[in-house]
Amino acid sequence: MTRRTAHLALADGTVFNGTAFGADGSTAGEVVFTTGMTGYQEVLTDPSYCGQIVTMTAPQIGNTGINPEDPESVDARPQVAGFVMRDASIVTSNWRARETLEDYLRRHGIVALSDVDTRRLTRHLRDHGAQNGAIGTEDPATLIDRARSAPRMEGLDLVARVTPRAAYDFDESRGAWATALGEGATPGGRDFNVVAIDFGAKRNILRCLHDSGCRVHAVPADATAAEILEKNPDGVFLSNGPGDPAALPYAVKTIQELLGKKPIFGICLGHQLLARALGATTYKLKFGHRGLNQPVKDLTTGKVEITTQNHGFVVDVKSIPGVAETTHLHLNDGTSEGLEAKAARAFSVQYHPEAAAGPHDALYLFERFRRLMESR
Repeated sequence: MTRRTAHLALADGTVFNGTAFGADGSTAGEVVFTTGMTGYQEVLTDPSYCGQIVTMTAPQIGNTGINPEDPESVDARPQVAGFVMRDASIVTSNWRARETLEDYLRRHGIVALSDVDTRRLTRHLRDHGAQNGAIGTEDPATLIDRARSAPRMEGLDLVARVTPRAAYDFDESRGAWATALGEGATPGGRDFNVVAIDFGAKRNILRCLHDSGCRVHAVPADATAAEILEKNPDGVFLSNGPGDPAALPYAVKTIQELLGKKPIFGICLGHQLLARALGATTYKLKFGHRGLNQPVKDLTTGKVEITTQNHGFVVDVKSIPGVAETTHLHLNDGTSEGLEAKAARAFSVQYHPEAAAGPHDALYLFERFRRLMESR
């Protein structure tokens, strides 16, 4: 198969050469990197990556193909704006694979780039920060202009692109994979009704809620507090999602009207939105935390967890005292990874305890949410 030369052009004028892969055409978005050695299918389908061109730092991608079990978006579609790799494997070999990575990207219209010096690209993003970029076969000058004209992530409401249009019930377990890990569903069936506000929820989060004994009813991001309380849930879950939390005043208003009325648990964007609802502030990190090996300390127990993370914005730790208690900190840079507002019966974490892909050190948080609902 004849391959065409293509380029990744950053808004600062830096150009990386490579080979066109996946769908034809061009694309633009914020260029970021993730350090996971595995889980490229989960990365492609995580709604938190909406609007972003994702660079995989692992050198070879695609060798296990694509299967129907691992998509993380509820609709099973890829969510990234583009995809960048060092070496796209020419061999697909896994008993679960149903198609190749390239066929999958083409089928869903995702523009990708292989044969890129991803080490150089990652170091550039670490030094200069995540920034807009464009992928395509056009001349670099045209791509640079396109990168510079793309909307910046600050102030961008991307949740509107990924939230469901209508409410839905979720009744799916982690099944055989959880059983193999000794993490089966909670005995006694579904004991608690939980309304999950879907800002771009990962399927494995909803599976973990189900397996911890919850009947999960998911609602769109613009659902009002009155609509949620009308369902009389035992608890409310705030999901992950993409974009700037400061661009979601409607979600903050809903959470403020729920505080103290129902137990609340938030993950990732849900953590940031809960913090803003309590009166804390958020800001954008230079290049974010994305990968499967992020160390976090639980200040309530003193234990260190290795976590899965995917976020570019973070809660300002200095703004938390007086509104909530800091419960978790990132050990690399001291940024906020968790908070608790005891009076409001609400807590949240910045990282992804459900993993998919990644370690399972923090699955206890779903049981903590269950106990909070039980205590009510």
